Amino acid sequence: MKTLIAGACRLTRLAALGTALALPLGAAQAAPDYPAKPVRIVVPNPAGGASDVVARLIAQKLGDAWGQPVVVENRAGANGNIGAMLVAKAESDGHTLLLMDQGSLAISPSLYTLQYSPTKDLAPVSIVAYSPHILVVRKDLPVGNVEELVAYAKANPGKLNLGVTPGAITHLAGVLLAQRKAFTWNYVGYKGGSQVLSDLAGGQIDAAINSFLATYPLVKSGNIKLVGVASPGRYAPIPDTPTLAESVPGFVTGSWQGLLAPAGTPPDIVAKIHADIARIVAQPEVRARLAELGSEPVEKTPAEFADWLRAQTDYWAKVVRDNGIKLE
Repeated sequence: MKTLIAGACRLTRLAALGTALALPLGAAQAAPDYPAKPVRIVVPNPAGGASDVVARLIAQKLGDAWGQPVVVENRAGANGNIGAMLVAKAESDGHTLLLMDQGSLAISPSLYTLQYSPTKDLAPVSIVAYSPHILVVRKDLPVGNVEELVAYAKANPGKLNLGVTPGAITHLAGVLLAQRKAFTWNYVGYKGGSQVLSDLAGGQIDAAINSFLATYPLVKSGNIKLVGVASPGRYAPIPDTPTLAESVPGFVTGSWQGLLAPAGTPPDIVAKIHADIARIVAQPEVRARLAELGSEPVEKTPAEFADWLRAQTDYWAKVVRDNGIKLE
């Protein structure tokens, strides 16, 4: 089911691991009794999505390393806030963890009234993987790149429709792109990205910004057309595709799959989990599986992750304020 929303104001690398991991690995040895029981990783999205796939890959490897079951539990709803709140209020012993797209976590304080604080009630552990968003259009839209899309939108005011999931980072990315390039499009709201892509392939809408993982198969099959990728530089799986940043400097959005624990989790436990995750994502078979998903491993220390999350929260809060975005 879709609804037409009139205007934005109505809506809404893996680094070298040797030296970088020396300290966390040493700290990890200070938590010999962890885990003392099964660990659950809460994914606040339905099964089958990018966060779920990454969580299950990591959970299997952690279970093997720890000698304890590591179970993935899907708790979808409210743009990820149901599952995130569950972890924020869990016991701070490292046995309940959260794996979710950090874009969703960063934008939630600006769009929702939350019963928890993402930056105060959760302890960042590690960003696991990153994949960029891609900008796609219906196959018969007469544009081949971002500049042609902007020119088309300006020549046809009020006619270009962007399919969005209201309040998702892909929605805000569309708002930001229109703001930066000074054009307008209509926002057509859907319950999820799969419905957006279905209607885009059917020609019911004109454009979408969505995850590489979910979207690129439709590009390969010729059902939709690729316009640009929102990665910092040319993206290895599609090296001939221009980045959006080439037309819009600094325009980078994507899916950062991050692992967090409840605030107050002992630092030695956080360090152990971080070090074990870093070892896992350095394994060739894990990197190969992530590459199949259109993702690449990322290594940040817990402190770097915390700084990054605060910066992202401030960044998207400004986008929401500047564009008067409100969810209905």
